Amino acid sequence: MEQMKKLLWGVLIGFFVAAFGGVILLCGAAWLASRPPRIPGGSVLVLNWQGPIPETPGFDIPFPMFDRWSAPTVRDHWETLRKAAADSRIRGIVLMPDGIQAGWAKLQELRNDTVSFRKSGKPVYAFLRSPGAREYYLASACDRVYLSSEDELDLKGMRIEMVYLKKTLDKLGIQAEFEHAGKYKSAPEIFTRSSMSPESREVMTSILDDMYGQLVSALAEARHKTPDQMRAIIDQGPFTAQQAAAAGLIDGLLYSDQVFGEMQKQLHLSETHKVAARDYKRVPAESLGLETGKQIALVVGEGDIVRGEPGDSASGQGEISAAAMTKLLRRVREDGGIKGAIIRIDSGGGDAFASDEIWREMDLLSKAKPVVISMSDLAASGGYYIAATGDPIVSYPATLTGSIGVFFGKVNLHGLYDKLGIEKDILARGRFAEIDSDYTPLSDDARRKLQVGLDAFYKSFVTKVAESRHRSYEQVAPLAEGRVWLGDQAKGNGLVDELGGLDRAIEMVKRRAGIPAREQVKLVSYPPKRPLLEELFGREDDWTDLPATAFLRRFHTKLWMRGGIMRMMPYSIEFR
Repeated sequence: MEQMKKLLWGVLIGFFVAAFGGVILLCGAAWLASRPPRIPGGSVLVLNWQGPIPETPGFDIPFPMFDRWSAPTVRDHWETLRKAAADSRIRGIVLMPDGIQAGWAKLQELRNDTVSFRKSGKPVYAFLRSPGAREYYLASACDRVYLSSEDELDLKGMRIEMVYLKKTLDKLGIQAEFEHAGKYKSAPEIFTRSSMSPESREVMTSILDDMYGQLVSALAEARHKTPDQMRAIIDQGPFTAQQAAAAGLIDGLLYSDQVFGEMQKQLHLSETHKVAARDYKRVPAESLGLETGKQIALVVGEGDIVRGEPGDSASGQGEISAAAMTKLLRRVREDGGIKGAIIRIDSGGGDAFASDEIWREMDLLSKAKPVVISMSDLAASGGYYIAATGDPIVSYPATLTGSIGVFFGKVNLHGLYDKLGIEKDILARGRFAEIDSDYTPLSDDARRKLQVGLDAFYKSFVTKVAESRHRSYEQVAPLAEGRVWLGDQAKGNGLVDELGGLDRAIEMVKRRAGIPAREQVKLVSYPPKRPLLEELFGREDDWTDLPATAFLRRFHTKLWMRGGIMRMMPYSIEFR
């Protein structure tokens, strides 16, 4: 017995010593990671842009295995290039994009930031590894573009693929039932049709033509060709490395070490010091005379709009909780040190009532402080609704926006229950008590009842937009109908005010706040980076990173299954 006690005490002491040592190591690593790195003169910044580019900040951690949880945000990339342009120690940049997962609006931000960096007079070279259109589009902003001789360039145009699940749902015995207001608010056709409706085809054709035109125009200008010449070249893709060189799409066939050698020659350096972007991120902007002075809030809303729980303190990546978002907006409104706010929206909408709660707090903030709305990849339906405060709106040419409309949706699972041997008995009092039941279909009377409500919500939406854009209802109504527009189309229709990104938004909010154009400001992120312990022990959604659930998330299944009235773009668009 005495030996067992000693063994137990030994195990416990060993456990606590190991745990204490682990904490010390974590704290030490965090401390080292927080220290500004040493940047020698004659350095070349290496930008390995890859994977997702979120809007919502994650957290800093020195361990590579957690990189997927702390991907650099759009603001991080923007800030890195601004710092590098002002930093005399950084003599040039080698851009190495690979497997980027982002919409074209975000790509336009990064590309424009690269063009702005080049105004510093410092060279930017791009080295590509099996690039697609996204990577090549970014690289086209560089002084020179290189590819190794045995590689290929997968540039062949753009396409939109529409997925339809009706036949799958039919086999499962699931009936998706939707009513909508706005002829282009084609409800979620992915659940109710097996092919494109004429309305969807009209919108998708318009968007694809415009987006492809933007791509062709940018590449043609970068490679000193006419748009027609560039279209003819793209029609020959994809390309081997030799074909890409012959077509004038790249500047040479080199390996990565040779690219750095070319940079070293141009800069007349005896030695090249490579600085990784993740290390350079720790260089304080203040040390370079950037982001000092008056504070401007950068409030980010990213993902589907949901109601959330009253205790929510922050919205995570992929979801805008109304409860959390209103708290953030209220904090900004009540903080006397904040002189203005940029509201950064990346959302296709979601729950109608949650959208309205956020709009209310946005409107209160607008009345208290200068506000500018900055749209990212997506600001449609509920994402556009919350922007209807009357404040200036700036979007990218490729931002998907508009989709001014509403719909009601529910799923009827009676057929699936039958297949599973599940039966329900329903007792109801009230003519429409079963209107949202998952066991009964919508009756004709129920559909008429819903349509009356949807028409009222739709009229309110259009009215709110008309008031915020200082136009009449009759002027806005033709632009609504649930139709999705690209940013340049939306500007032409008066739904946004300016085309641009973060730089333009900062210029606009400074002007509205009475801050001189040349005066630096400090951007304060809302939500801030999350503590590591909260991320490690507070996450309940690790399952969402599984391939199957990531696929389902594309169809916003959480919102569809919940049902109800929604202000949401009726499809997800990804250009390939």
